[in-house]
Amino acid sequence: MSRTTRDINRITTTIISISARLIVFAAVFVLMYEGATKGYQFGHEIFAPEAVDAEPGTVKEIVIEPGESLSDVAKRLEQEGLISNRFALMVQAKFYEYDVGPGAYELSTSMTSKEMLRLIDAAKAKDADGE
Repeated sequence: MSRTTRDINRITTTIISISARLIVFAAVFVLMYEGATKGYQFGHEIFAPEAVDAEPGTVKEIVIEPGESLSDVAKRLEQEGLISNRFALMVQAKFYEYDVGPGAYELSTSMTSKEMLRLIDAAKAKDADGE
């Protein structure tokens, strides 16, 4: 192999190596940016929830049966269009120590998820009744 061929191979290998590193760094940067953005949005949904619709919204009656889990209720609220993210509602319920209780509730798309949780919180409803 001639000296020129070896030099060309060395330069080509260096260029490919640098290009591969730049691609990896760019991919890591994009993933970090997306992770931070999605994390911020999720945190915002938990600590500063917004209603799905503006006032007056659409009122829907939701019946929660005895024994229904928070996960089931959150999934149904999302399917009914009352909330936009069931996982944020579930984290809110745990963080603010809300529990879901059986009953019929009129919920509006103009309510925040935190307002809905406050309304259907079984533990606080029992305390208010003096039980």
